[in-house]
Parts: sequence; C-alpha cells; structure tokens
Amino acid sequence: MSRTADLLPGTLDMLILKAVSLRPLHGYGVLLRIRQISGDTLEIPQGSLYPALYRLERRGLIEADWGQSENNRRAKYYTLTGPGLRRLRQETAGWNRLVSAISAALNTTSGEV
Repeated sequence: MSRTADLLPGTLDMLILKAVSLRPLHGYGVLLRIRQISGDTLEIPQGSLYPALYRLERRGLIEADWGQSENNRRAKYYTLTGPGLRRLRQETAGWNRLVSAISAALNTTSGEV
C-alpha cells in the first residue's frame, strides 16, 4: 500500500499558506515543507504548485521577494500576508470542523443509530 495520499480538492492552497506561515520559502522549499509536515504522506506535483503560488500571490495572500537559495541560485521566496494569515485561520477552522463531523459519522456504531 502506498504511503502517499491524494490531496482533496481545495486543500493545496491551505497547505501552501501553512507552509509559508512557518518561514519564507522558495517554490521547491514549499514542496519539501508540505512533505515534511505531512509525515512524507503528501507530495505536491510541481505542475500544481506553481500555478497555485501565482494564484495566491495575485490574490494578495502571499507575497514574493527575490533572494538567494541554499545552492546560491536566485529564487523567489514566498511569505504570508495579513490577509493570507486570516484566510489560513478560516480554512483551518473549517477543515477542523469538517474532519470532526466526518470522524463522528464514521465512528458511529449501529447501536447508536
């Protein structure tokens, strides 16, 4: 059985916001951070990541500045903005409510119905 899991629709933006809330990251760093914080369960394809980063930047939820990467290459580093932090908090609260409701439904036994 595979150790990786598929992302649910709508969760990539939330995961990116969480990753860059921890510290400024370049694109590949975002991929690595999501993999790390998910316990190596979530792998984001680069073809999905970069369009999401641009979309979040256009919406003002993250901002980018050029910097030097660990291997001395020029890279765009993304940071969370105030509106991005608010969105992350909203998305996290909504996600936690959904997970709690689904967990309650799945843990219901026939004697409880």
